[in-house]
Amino acid sequence: MLRSVAVLALDGVAPFELGVLAEVFGTDRTADGFPGYRFTVCAVDGAPVRTSSGFHLVPHAGLGPVEDADLVAVPAHADGAAVPPEMLDALRRADARGAYVLSVCSGAFVLGAAGLLDGRECTTHWRYVDELQRRHPRARVRCNSLYVTDGNLLTSAGTAAGIDACLHLVRAEHGSATATRLARRMVVPPHRDGGQSQYVEAPIARAPEAPTLGPVLDWLTRHLDRTVTVDELAARAGMTPRTFARRFRAETGTTPHDWLTGQRVLLARRLLEETGLSVETIAGQAGFGDGAALRHHFARRIGTTPLAYRTTFRDRVAAN
Repeated sequence: MLRSVAVLALDGVAPFELGVLAEVFGTDRTADGFPGYRFTVCAVDGAPVRTSSGFHLVPHAGLGPVEDADLVAVPAHADGAAVPPEMLDALRRADARGAYVLSVCSGAFVLGAAGLLDGRECTTHWRYVDELQRRHPRARVRCNSLYVTDGNLLTSAGTAAGIDACLHLVRAEHGSATATRLARRMVVPPHRDGGQSQYVEAPIARAPEAPTLGPVLDWLTRHLDRTVTVDELAARAGMTPRTFARRFRAETGTTPHDWLTGQRVLLARRLLEETGLSVETIAGQAGFGDGAALRHHFARRIGTTPLAYRTTFRDRVAAN
């Protein structure tokens, strides 16, 4: 049963991510029938900690409460912040005895430094997933997840995704009804559709650095609505289809079909955000042919539906 929560505060701790943990687990709502927790912010020796916003906070205690906490949480912190060995040891002991261990955003790097990500599924903010994988090659980093659970380990993507992870834990410990009531109280959705791919900044770009295929790729990005074949593209590049396919992978790292599909999804995203065009019309302009094909590829790449994506991200525009 989840009764006690210890939050580890490093130098450069992010106030919002710390606040997420405090909002879910550190706010006393027992008078309204919600479960209560013993909530403790911990730092080495209990010394004041400077936040990423420049002000200091005074923790409740040193690392003692971590030893018997049911949940040990690590919020985001400034990049490059030193993690005291005592804190890493406390995390290892918490994991070894089966306590929940949760990170928010870049807090995953602290779990990695403690060796807790090796051989386990995890995530972090989309900006940091490649670096997390580079530093911890044995981790199984899932770049598109808002949060990931692997046994007693929970890792979340950036900022508000920590709320999703915390509500998941509340749901697992206290049931869906309690988690839904808490989400309503906090004025947040009890569950968000899709993964963090929908939040990645990925505008349609100019053709990548491709020594021999640059002109072809530039032409493709300007004619995404056209149906094209590898044979046609090879002819445009002055190559045989086999040579073109081999050169394409060498210069872009993927196949012509995969690259083209990705560019079409990016165009669809932009049209969903910036226009009031119907899904069918967008499918045609992006080269998918029909709405069913767009929905299929959009869900595979972005993790949600075109209409759900539009609801989340589109500015108010006049429908065409």
